[in-house]
Amino acid sequence: MTSREKVQIVGIGDDGLEGLTSAARQTIQAAEILIGAPQCLQLLPVGSETRVAVSSDLSEVVQTIESNRDRRVVLLATGDPLFYGTARYLCEHLGKDRFEVAPHVSSMQLAFARVKESWDEAYLANLATTELERVVEKIRSTEKAGLFTTDNASPAVVAQALLDCRIDYFTAYVCENLGSPDERVTHAELSEVAEQEFAALNVLILVRNPDTPDRPTAMVGRRLFGNPDELFLQSRPKRGLLTPSEIRSIALAELDLGQSSIVWDVGAGSGSVAIEAAQIASSGVVYAIEMDPEDHVLISANAERFQVDNLKPILGQAPDAWADLPDPDAIFVGGTGRQVEPIVERALERLRPGGRLVANVASLENVVAVRALLEDRVGDANVWMVQVSRGNYQLERLALEALNPSFLVGVRVTG
Repeated sequence: MTSREKVQIVGIGDDGLEGLTSAARQTIQAAEILIGAPQCLQLLPVGSETRVAVSSDLSEVVQTIESNRDRRVVLLATGDPLFYGTARYLCEHLGKDRFEVAPHVSSMQLAFARVKESWDEAYLANLATTELERVVEKIRSTEKAGLFTTDNASPAVVAQALLDCRIDYFTAYVCENLGSPDERVTHAELSEVAEQEFAALNVLILVRNPDTPDRPTAMVGRRLFGNPDELFLQSRPKRGLLTPSEIRSIALAELDLGQSSIVWDVGAGSGSVAIEAAQIASSGVVYAIEMDPEDHVLISANAERFQVDNLKPILGQAPDAWADLPDPDAIFVGGTGRQVEPIVERALERLRPGGRLVANVASLENVVAVRALLEDRVGDANVWMVQVSRGNYQLERLALEALNPSFLVGVRVTG
């Protein structure tokens, strides 16, 4: 190969030569070295060229190209080589000036055509190069998705991962062996796809069910945070001591949780704050610390009720109960009565740099004491008095029922 000649990358479909343009056929016929995956090479009749079968390891393709610089090289790739394909990788690693690309119809394009859906606004991903967890989170808020699957992330695995995250509002199309005589398109619900096996060469299309909100069916009526108090199981003698939804909402906002935050809920009661924190920090861990055995049982029951598996109930009294726990990014302190100030003091010692602490207290004496402590240790603290009245219709008349005033004291630790 002269210095002016370039490596030719030709896209090919399962229909082999029949689906190629005359120019692409001439390029292949002129090849001295024909490189490709075994399934690509077997689509063409054997000619005078030398054939080199390569695996899915693209670094191997680079080495093969570099070792044949003096010969006319043609590389076969499936579909459009620049669409999540081989050419994209090679151009990034060897430079665009080394190649010419003749694309075929992408299998992704064929898949959307088979199911008669537009793909101009769809979320597209290749599970060979993108983590399944990241793809699932992207799918959660999209209308359509097209996925190149792999052996390890098959349609069944993807469907189960979506269902595990309570994403059950998509219809699935599995498009197998597109363009070949044994092409098949399966239209099914995610629960059905999760129980089936498919050919290795497939594209998974997901289409959101019409008029379906971004909520799992089992969770319609429930919120990420600020859920109505009556949704939580409570022990009858202490009913009414649950942190009210309005207080919970403000406290969780001030805790400023991230998806992977580590959170302590000290004095967790029946676990309302901990459960909603676990829903927000879905990739993190929330430790619900509670000394009352009855409430400890309720925490587990409520966690199951809200389907959160990243909440860890801890039975014990602070601060001994948190001795072996990892240092948190955020701490909520509630239900500690007169002991709130020493609990806050000890909790501060474990808070990570940049961490947030919010204490819920009921008396002015505790507000003053906790604020003074935080001002002394951290240098600044915020105080809120929250007084809420809820509307209640009685005999066709609106009455307002006032909740007991509640206080929040919050701080962020720097450095």
